[in-house]
Amino acid sequence: MGKPHVLAIPYPAQGHVIPLMELAQYLVTAGFNVTFVNTEFNHKRVTDAFSEKNNIGDEIHLVSIPDGLASSEDRNDLGKLSEAIFRVMPEKLEELIVKINESDSEDITGVIADESIGWALEVAEKLGIRRAAFWPAAAAMLALGLSIPKLIDDKIINNEGFPIKARTIRLSPTMPATSTAHLAWTCIGDVTTQKIIFEVMVRNTKSVKVADWLICNSTYELEPEAFTLFPNILPIGPLLASNRLGNSAGYFWPEDSACLKWLDLQPPRSVIYVAFGSFTIFDHNQFQELALGLELTDRPFLWVVRPDLTHNTIDPYPEGFRDRVAARARMVGWAPQQKVLSHPSVACFLSHCGWNSTMEGLSNGVPFLCWPYFADQFLNQSYICEVWKAGLGFKPDQSGIITQGEIKDKVDQVLSNQKFKERALELKEMARGSVTEGGCSHKNFNNFIEWMKA
Repeated sequence: MGKPHVLAIPYPAQGHVIPLMELAQYLVTAGFNVTFVNTEFNHKRVTDAFSEKNNIGDEIHLVSIPDGLASSEDRNDLGKLSEAIFRVMPEKLEELIVKINESDSEDITGVIADESIGWALEVAEKLGIRRAAFWPAAAAMLALGLSIPKLIDDKIINNEGFPIKARTIRLSPTMPATSTAHLAWTCIGDVTTQKIIFEVMVRNTKSVKVADWLICNSTYELEPEAFTLFPNILPIGPLLASNRLGNSAGYFWPEDSACLKWLDLQPPRSVIYVAFGSFTIFDHNQFQELALGLELTDRPFLWVVRPDLTHNTIDPYPEGFRDRVAARARMVGWAPQQKVLSHPSVACFLSHCGWNSTMEGLSNGVPFLCWPYFADQFLNQSYICEVWKAGLGFKPDQSGIITQGEIKDKVDQVLSNQKFKERALELKEMARGSVTEGGCSHKNFNNFIEWMKA
């Protein structure tokens, strides 16, 4: 009998691909073969970004299926993407599994699907394959989705997901507060997109009931109330390459590893690391204000500036900016973030507060400066600032701009107050302890592996 063979399929977005790819690499270490299914569009991006150091080996077989959109269509339009996915991908996934099982390779013995594409669990159920739902974000975010029927019954939202009135809610007294304006589905795109995302979340809540396991890239110690509220959600995180002494993979852009050598030249705890994930887009004015704010701090900074971070096709930086900061700054298109955050020269993390970034920052004891953009990022900011006390948020001015003065002020506050660093180090120990021998996530993961192999 050969190795057990798992098919893993993420929601087609960077923040979903990376943690599931990390889980896939853990499974390989535990003795599994893995078929990893990206969309055709993302498959090309991932393979183009690979380098020798993050070669995932023969145990993970990268395959692809279409997402239903033309290559030229905008995949940042999550409403259009979600509709296309549901229309095309279930049938294509079923065809792929049947084809694999009819070939000479080992049959698929289990499917691990992102909870955000619950239809994949239904495909696995139809084919009689054991199945697990994987949630790559905060358990509190999943708890919010699972609480949608109650939010409707309590007249907090209507049947289309829109707030009946503006208010702040908590699912339990010790969980982070969430503004109804910042519910995951109410701060994405236009009204049409918001309706589609809400409908997808409702559908996924029903689909996940066919999962044998519901696992989550979090840890009990960081959000105990969410796991108490929904005990069927089992934490197995944080899933980090550093925990298995390996390299992370699944990025959509090639990493600029030369920035690590630049970090080697900086004083300990001196560098502001600035990165906004894969979706955040700045208008020209806000981008320039951010650049000038970083310059105003008079501190070294490493800034990840994706090619599509602004709408501008011309040079978006303020005139003369790059020359003025050249001696103490580095701008890169994409960074090996886990290695950056573990570097001793990094003092704080100016972040969009995506969950991967949140876990990576916490696991390395780095304080945060929070600049959420959409979806779950506002909830994560509440965790960081209000519950964990590990950072500060920014306050926009009357026109909605976060000014250069506000940026400098918050950087100074975080770096001058030792309590933020002390708290970040406490959280680091919590996160690391959970995935070591005897920790809650470690036990859950081992139980999950035993079930997958049975």
